[in-house]
Amino acid sequence: MDDEIKSFIKVWSMAISSLCYCYFIVARMRKGVLRFLSLLPVLYLFLTIPFSLQSCYLGTPTAFLLTWLGNSKLLLFSIDKGPLSPPPNNLFQFICIACLPIKIKKDPFLSIVEKPRFLFVTKALLLAMILIAYDFKPNLHPYMLLGLYQCHFYLAIEIILTLAASPARLILGHRVLEPQFNEPYLATSLQDFWGRRWNLVTVSILHSTVYKPVCHWSQHIIGSGWAADLARLLAVFMTFLVSGLMHEVLFYSLTRVPPTWEVTLFFIVQGICVIIEVVFKRKVMTDRWRLHRAVSRTLTIGFLVGTSVWLFLPQLLRNGVFDKAIMEHSIVVQELSSIINRSFHLSSSYSLDKRKRLLSVL
Repeated sequence: MDDEIKSFIKVWSMAISSLCYCYFIVARMRKGVLRFLSLLPVLYLFLTIPFSLQSCYLGTPTAFLLTWLGNSKLLLFSIDKGPLSPPPNNLFQFICIACLPIKIKKDPFLSIVEKPRFLFVTKALLLAMILIAYDFKPNLHPYMLLGLYQCHFYLAIEIILTLAASPARLILGHRVLEPQFNEPYLATSLQDFWGRRWNLVTVSILHSTVYKPVCHWSQHIIGSGWAADLARLLAVFMTFLVSGLMHEVLFYSLTRVPPTWEVTLFFIVQGICVIIEVVFKRKVMTDRWRLHRAVSRTLTIGFLVGTSVWLFLPQLLRNGVFDKAIMEHSIVVQELSSIINRSFHLSSSYSLDKRKRLLSVL
């Protein structure tokens, strides 16, 4: 654990140093080929250094923040687009935007309803209860265990990304940052889930790096009219395909085994179903045929759970990722307990020495 923490500090020291280079040198270059070539060493570094970390809770989030988000934002920065363009006046803000899961609101005066803080605490407590439930793993029904794994995965992602964004939230404030998740378990459709509720920072990046370029190039080639709708549907499919490929990279950081492409297939299935849903809503469904929210939510979450059990979870289960995460939790708890015990003993011995000195004076 000590070696992993040292590696973690080393990785992020290199990442922050690279972003300082981007801010002070690359930002002064003209957009285009020259800026892109100047960013190539940083892009390569962000692609490779996260794999020097082995743990689930340090390695995979680092791979997500640097390999996916960081590189995507820097690629947009090379053509003077995206959240880093124009470069912020503050170096700290540049670093936060480049490698943290945050998105600054375009209109800082637009009010966004903030989630109550007890909601985050409740989710943390639920995750703790799931970890405790794993102690009774041999007695749990397989379907119940799969449900715990899915809840564990969702809660861990939201909590980790929220904590990762906390440095920026402390400095920039909650009012200028958009939410990362919008209670995805309340989604009434796949389009609602993937487009407006799940991991909104990643949705924004995919929209800028994949959806908009594919739309633009497709419409330029195919033309306007009905072909424009076809171009948008193609852009939706390509967005899910790229998301699947990036998830393969993240799964490799978790498992360190060659990809089986199940995760990519999961996102391809989601993309196809979103396209079918969009077309069905436009051509068939009207307000008279709209389902009740309770029914649509049940169908949406049921479909997501079923497809994740089919294609998303198997690779994690085969390679013991959840067991590894549970072990990391126990190590962290043991380390914290030892730190607390050492602090208690130090304070107790200090108080005892103080009492002895007082008695000797008396």
